[in-house]
Amino acid sequence: MKVVIQRVSQASVSVDGEQIASIEKGILILVGIKEQDSQYEIDYLVKKIISLRIFDDSEGVMNLSLNDTKGDILVVSQFTLMARTKKGNRPSYIDAAKSDISEPIYERFCECLEKSYGKKVKRGCFGADMKVALINDGPVTIIIDTDENLPQRV
Repeated sequence: MKVVIQRVSQASVSVDGEQIASIEKGILILVGIKEQDSQYEIDYLVKKIISLRIFDDSEGVMNLSLNDTKGDILVVSQFTLMARTKKGNRPSYIDAAKSDISEPIYERFCECLEKSYGKKVKRGCFGADMKVALINDGPVTIIIDTDENLPQRV
């Protein structure tokens, strides 16, 4: 799995001109899923995201996590995060899991975030043509790729 985490002062998702989800201060998470991804990657990301210290403390230092700030979370699926761009000019999405695999993983990721965080997680509409609006606070943008951060499973 690969996630792009953006600290936001607000964010929203619209489908067909209708806003379906919005948050205030918190994080927007864009999620890309590979066919091999499982609960192992979900558990790692949930723990890491909730504990990631990317919010300012009273001294203006990024020293606080979502657990500290109780900020909002908006999660949007984005298969294009799995793009291969090494050859040519047209990205290849061969690493992105098909929707019958990725949608249940996306849903489980959101459910695990909610359970671990103890707060409702807002969501985009899986597979839809979404318009995402955000005000990136900082800007702060963090990318986590489980292929680079997790030890290989045996």
